Formats: sequence, structure tokens, C-alpha cells
Amino acid sequence: MNTLKVGDKVPEFSSKDQDGNTISLNDYKGEKLVVFFYPRANTPTCTVEACNINDNYAKLQSEGYKILGVSEDTEKKQSNFSKKFGFQYPLLADVDHTVIDAFGVWGPKKFMGREFDGIHRMTFIIDENGVVEKVIDKVKAKEHTSQILN
Repeated sequence: MNTLKVGDKVPEFSSKDQDGNTISLNDYKGEKLVVFFYPRANTPTCTVEACNINDNYAKLQSEGYKILGVSEDTEKKQSNFSKKFGFQYPLLADVDHTVIDAFGVWGPKKFMGREFDGIHRMTFIIDENGVVEKVIDKVKAKEHTSQILN
């Protein structure tokens, strides 16, 4: 796993969101961006994490942040997830791993005693110039917003 680190320039990427719109890093030039990766839409921890960001969306916006959620779920799954919880930010349906690979968040994991490859729950805070400012690799789903802002 070759994960982006603080000081790294984020490689240009583009992917479809839950509504089929193409979203790219270029769309956020000159803005602060939070990109959070989660393993699977509509699962308990991913839901808590995404809802924590949604519940604090106004606070994040007031600090100048734009938000992108990313998983390898299909547009349909991301759309259902977004509608069910009323998310105010786009969810990328990165089925071909373009964004996942650009950030280096795919790799070996352990869950309930078995090993497999999957998305590591990580969050990247990117400055106005497209450079990684902060990496949160131990995301606490219930406290995600305060991890981003502190």
C-alpha cells in the first residue's frame, strides 16, 4: 500500500458521483477539500462516519471545507445511501479504483480473523493547492468531524 502522505501533491483524478456526474480534483482548485474513504455504503460504521460529517456539514463549510466521500460501491448503491441519509456532499462510486489507487488506500486488512484486500478507512485533508495537509488513518466514526477540524 503506497498511501499519500502529508506534503504529497494529490494526483489528478476523476470519478462518477452517486448521480452520475463526473467529479475531478480540478473542480476543487483553490479550495480546501476533505476526501474520506470508507469500505462499504450502508454498513454500520460507515453510516455513523458519513452521518457525523453530514450532521456537522455547516461547521465544515464555515471552515472552508468541501467534502467528498469515496468507496468502491456502484452509483446505485451510493445514490441509495445518499438519499436514505440526506447527505449534502457527493459520494464517489469508484468502482474502477481510480481515486482509491491515487490515494493508496487499498490493501490487506483483517476482519473477524480473516485476511482480505479492501479499502482502508482513511481521511485526507487537502489544501487549496492540491497538497495533502493532514492524514487521518485512525478514523473514529463518531468523532470524525472533530478529528478533521483539530
